[in-house]
Amino acid sequence: MARVIIPLDQPTLDNALGLVDSLGEAADFFKVGLELFTREGPAAVEALKKRDKQVFLDLKLHDIPNTVARAVACAGALEVDFLTLHTTGGRAMMEAAAGAAGDGLTLLGVTVLTSMTASDVGDSWGRPVESVRPEVVRLARLAQESGVGGVVASAWEAAPIKEAVGSGLVVVTPGIRLVGDIAHDQARVATPAQAVAAGADYLVIGRSVTQASDPTEALRRVHEEMAGPSTVGAGGLA
Repeated sequence: MARVIIPLDQPTLDNALGLVDSLGEAADFFKVGLELFTREGPAAVEALKKRDKQVFLDLKLHDIPNTVARAVACAGALEVDFLTLHTTGGRAMMEAAAGAAGDGLTLLGVTVLTSMTASDVGDSWGRPVESVRPEVVRLARLAQESGVGGVVASAWEAAPIKEAVGSGLVVVTPGIRLVGDIAHDQARVATPAQAVAAGADYLVIGRSVTQASDPTEALRRVHEEMAGPSTVGAGGLA
């Protein structure tokens, strides 16, 4: 069964921990991203670990192999569970990162950000891109070949990734919205039920929970949707 990760996209550690404590035992896996880590540093990770929470450190590393490997080793010392790096950093960078990860740390290769459309990807690649899906699958395969344990991709690409590289590669899907919620700045979104049906292993669910008037109730709805059949058409997930 897929699991939920709650992103702590909060301006301060006090705000973040307020959300963590309000959710209590309903949530056990949290994402620390660039905003919170830049402001609070390792203290954010340490505070979550003291509460016996699992931590997804979402720094999207992208640098020369040696620098990334050293950063991965530092994250490992913090005992984080997941750590992101960009697959576009290349095979050598990902292999160096995998060599430095050690036991207990799963590296996640970011494929194509869920805010990007095919046109956006084409602008970045410098060539026409008709569909994001084959680009994501290609990058997922490169990540697996480089020793990276998982990837970040939208639910639209989860099933094709599993078909291409097998079930051993962990697929983490952001851009998850409850039925009826707006997409905000995301281009490739899905409901919890759609993501589960597509084969996602972890669902990163932010604003639908964290900006709800009652985050605990919103999270209950998430689990309810995950457990039931998809209530809307699969659309791009097919």
